[in-house]
Amino acid sequence: MPYTFSPSSLSLLKDCPRCFWLHFTKGIKRPDSIFPSLPSGMDRVLKEHFDRFMEKGELPPELAECNGECRLFNDKSLLAVWRSNFNGIRWKDERGNLFRGAVDNILVKGKKLVVLDYKTRGYPLKEDTPAHYQDQMDIYNLLFRKNGHETEDYAYLLFYHPNTVHGNGDVDFHSDLVKVPIDASNAERIFRKALEVLEKEIPQPAEECGFCRWARDAGGQS
Repeated sequence: MPYTFSPSSLSLLKDCPRCFWLHFTKGIKRPDSIFPSLPSGMDRVLKEHFDRFMEKGELPPELAECNGECRLFNDKSLLAVWRSNFNGIRWKDERGNLFRGAVDNILVKGKKLVVLDYKTRGYPLKEDTPAHYQDQMDIYNLLFRKNGHETEDYAYLLFYHPNTVHGNGDVDFHSDLVKVPIDASNAERIFRKALEVLEKEIPQPAEECGFCRWARDAGGQS
């Protein structure tokens, strides 16, 4: 049976192999948790913000260090497909397994593409913050390469966090642009591991998985 993977579903594999296995082989999903609406709202206004600059052939101030080096990808119809959660950039292997991901934006440097992803946080960056998104960036780049696009050996993460509130109630956000190296072979390994896990018997849970711990403890109740 072919599977459909995305960066978010593959992150579940890292969180807990058992939850991942149950999700894809038995349709047993983790309980829904409350998801804040601020990130999705920021995502919408940021795309509108960047598109206004793209239509003028300019870069926004957050990307000032890229001036003269990159430009915003300006094929609006194709970008709309790549941004769509229902389409995205996708690739199917020889067994019919589908891998897809929806990007925020793309920069162009010469003949190569550079993935640009927005992240909204409540607090300033920590030293290890960008590393939490390494797999996601690697997967996006692998998908573009599988579709015949050349990509740079790096991507950009653009972080926003609230900075100050003005007297009229408007909130300023501080931005940090971080260049992260890309390893497409890491994405290949993640895909292979996902398929290997699903082809075997149910794996052991991750020690720190609270969902599996709750299920185990609840099953022991009379």
